[in-house]
Amino acid sequence: MITFGTYDAARHPRTAVLVAGLRAHGVKVTELNRPLGFSTAERVRMLQQPWRLPALAARLLRCWAALVSDAVRHRRAEGRPAAVLVGYLGHFDVLLARLLYPRSVVVLDHLVFAGDTAADRGAAGLRVRLLTSLDRLAVACADVVVTDTDEHRRMLPDPDKGVVVLVGAPDEWRTPPVSTSSTGEGSLSVVFFGLFTPLQGAPVLAAALRDAVAARAPLRVTMVGTGQDLPRAREVLAATPGVTWHDWVEPGELPALVAAHDVCLGIFGDTPKGLRVVPNKVYQGLAAGCVVVTSDTPPQRRALGEHVELVPVADAAALAAELVRLGDPAALAAARARAARGRDRIRPQVVAEPLVAELRRRDAL
Repeated sequence: MITFGTYDAARHPRTAVLVAGLRAHGVKVTELNRPLGFSTAERVRMLQQPWRLPALAARLLRCWAALVSDAVRHRRAEGRPAAVLVGYLGHFDVLLARLLYPRSVVVLDHLVFAGDTAADRGAAGLRVRLLTSLDRLAVACADVVVTDTDEHRRMLPDPDKGVVVLVGAPDEWRTPPVSTSSTGEGSLSVVFFGLFTPLQGAPVLAAALRDAVAARAPLRVTMVGTGQDLPRAREVLAATPGVTWHDWVEPGELPALVAAHDVCLGIFGDTPKGLRVVPNKVYQGLAAGCVVVTSDTPPQRRALGEHVELVPVADAAALAAELVRLGDPAALAAARARAARGRDRIRPQVVAEPLVAELRRRDAL
């Protein structure tokens, strides 16, 4: 089996989780990967702003030329692969994979619907329709489409093509949890990291943090990332003490930073997309040994409801009350125990099981 595409496993570990999970099941996986070098936000921005497309096209063609050479060399050495996994953000890559491997089982990791993501970030009209058409073309080129939730699987034109595989977390995130006493003088340490998009509900969590501190909850907060809702979050927290802001943390440094906190915050927005996802940060925070607090949505409850602390969607008062509650050492210890019991469920070997089963059913392993 090969993985194929322009994915960037350092920035977006989803493909790395799938590869690790497949290998843990004894599957030989060869990676044919030429990272494009654009983040998710940059790719969406380019698709929303047509004048940026030439830069995307030029870099994509350079990567594809290298991938074609890699594919030719691999085929000469190993023969035709039974299965080809096109990595995350592979809307264009799957077209090339279908051309190069017409008789292989092509698997598309369709974690992000381009049209849905653009709409969540404020786009409308023709742009969203074009991106939705791109989604349809991409999934039409695949034999198997991997989604992260059943809600996303049901968005496929042919849901029977879909296989739900939880996002999980790379083993690098499974660092020993840091004890509360080592994080600072009785205060509850809280971390949020993300792109500050509407589904994440940054204004909601900012209001909750402000109100929890106003209620005399001793919090130390780390906020990581940039995005469209960052200015509003900064405005809400401008007068709140104990908040540290980071525009960027290197991917290799992020697991240790998160593990140094008691609580990792998930998502709290009430957008349609926000109600369909279980974000990376929920899995990563759990793997890092944190207590994870996130919104009570069907996919999050179904995936990890017994192991994370759930609060009503877009409810700053409920989130503030939960943070105050976790300031009690006994409540925090109980939440830590629930979280610890869920860590094995998000290991690559476990989350990859549905994909392994589907490929075996198709005699592609």
